[in-house]
Amino acid sequence: MIRKIIKIDKEKCNGCGACASACHEGAIEMVNGKAVLTRENYCDGLGDCLPACPVDAISFEMREAPAYDEAAVKASQRAKQHAHSGCPGSRSMRIDHEKKVDNTDISVSSQLSQWPVQIKLVPVNAPYFDGANLLVAADCSAYAYGNFHNDFIKNKVTLIGCPKLDDVDYAEKLTAIIANNNIKSVTVVRMEVPCCGGIEYAVKTALQNSGKFIPWQVVTISTDGKILS
Repeated sequence: MIRKIIKIDKEKCNGCGACASACHEGAIEMVNGKAVLTRENYCDGLGDCLPACPVDAISFEMREAPAYDEAAVKASQRAKQHAHSGCPGSRSMRIDHEKKVDNTDISVSSQLSQWPVQIKLVPVNAPYFDGANLLVAADCSAYAYGNFHNDFIKNKVTLIGCPKLDDVDYAEKLTAIIANNNIKSVTVVRMEVPCCGGIEYAVKTALQNSGKFIPWQVVTISTDGKILS
């Protein structure tokens, strides 16, 4: 049948995944870093994903496509809910409980306020950057430091990366984010290992190149999970 359905421009898509999250029907999936309409019969043609896309990579088109299958969508949603629920009470125990680590109460509730978090994937412009306190962290640091969410992520927009594994210079992307948005402050969290110097250097370069004077600080975590500076 001929009906209205979404169209994704792969050239424009930056792989942020916002559209996949906005699609409640599960019609969109991330494939090799790009958004793909994998289930045409799950797309209701209402376009909840359109405003979520920061680069206008999604539009409507009229073309031959299978009819929207509401029953299949609901069955898929029920299956996902069942898969994530596990045993009764397990979700709340897993996400919103407290642990004792070194005699310190640590809440493990997520403080993450936005998605995506990878420096390579975040858009340069996004509403959550307006007035943001920016956290730029080496991805290992969240594993090394037990209370990372409460001490660092809370009330911040989080960007993570690994200059050694990604083998890229983050400075250009960070410069664009800082220059084009109202960033209030920047906190860098890095590990004590030498390769983490790349993420600190990228932030310093970005702040200089942005032409803005923004308060910033660097926090260094040891490999045994202690704050060194």
